[in-house]
Amino acid sequence: MIGYTSRQASLFYFAFAKEVSTIKDVTLDELDGLLQDAELLELTSQRLGGRRLRSKDFGRPGIAPDRLLRCVVLKHLKSWSFRQLEYELRHSLLYRRFTRFFEDPIPDFSSFCRTFGLFGPEGTEQIHQRLIHKAQQQALIRGGKVRIDTTAVETNIHYPTDSWLLADSLRVLTRSLKRIAAKCADQSLKVVDHSRAAKYRLLEICRGAKSLTEAGRTRLKNSYSKLLNLTRGVKRQAAQVLEDLSSQRLKIASGKLVAVLKEEVHLRYYLPLVDQVLRQTQARIFQGRTRSEGKDPQPV
Repeated sequence: MIGYTSRQASLFYFAFAKEVSTIKDVTLDELDGLLQDAELLELTSQRLGGRRLRSKDFGRPGIAPDRLLRCVVLKHLKSWSFRQLEYELRHSLLYRRFTRFFEDPIPDFSSFCRTFGLFGPEGTEQIHQRLIHKAQQQALIRGGKVRIDTTAVETNIHYPTDSWLLADSLRVLTRSLKRIAAKCADQSLKVVDHSRAAKYRLLEICRGAKSLTEAGRTRLKNSYSKLLNLTRGVKRQAAQVLEDLSSQRLKIASGKLVAVLKEEVHLRYYLPLVDQVLRQTQARIFQGRTRSEGKDPQPV
């Protein structure tokens, strides 16, 4: 059931009301008046009521529409994760006042994750259109064009281990082969996608690397052997495709030659790198060489 937007004041929160009233935030104070809009609350209520058949009037009370809308705005304004949003709401009287939770318990971050997903692209677009309409009414913007830009976010990449490099090699070669096969006439080129098998081998290698027993080392080598065989098979097919393209044995659909030549350049660039990854993995895993004895291959 949708939570109520009208709530009875609590004597417990009254002791903090004077302290909270002295805390000022220019941005949040401006947003507070903007979000007190009946149409925005109605849009939020429709999304909450669309979860189940009788979500509007049946079941235990859920999050109220005004609280959900303000939590969505606060999360995106501060660029918080769902866990951090829950943490900040629990520890800040200012954010409790802005989101209208006051003395009430803060939902778990998983509840925020589920309810935020109810908006979807269509609901988010409706909220944006309503805000633009209000800004036009207040003569803040003309509403002709909106200019946006992407934001680069720093993140970590996975360490270039042998198993990941093998999986990346298989993925890149398969991608180019599929693109070439899609542009061949009469489906003359058949490409098998081994990405699921490679994923299982990676999981086996991750588990086997944690074991220090001899049986664990044996399972690790067996998983590496399977992954090596998969990568070698795709590499052989890629080399054969390059030979067929050079001898014009592959029938290319009309108008697709330029796209095929582009993928051919990619294959010729990546095949030597894949060879390097295969040789290095074979040497390290099955001949006992350490990482410092061989050069690290370039990421594929």
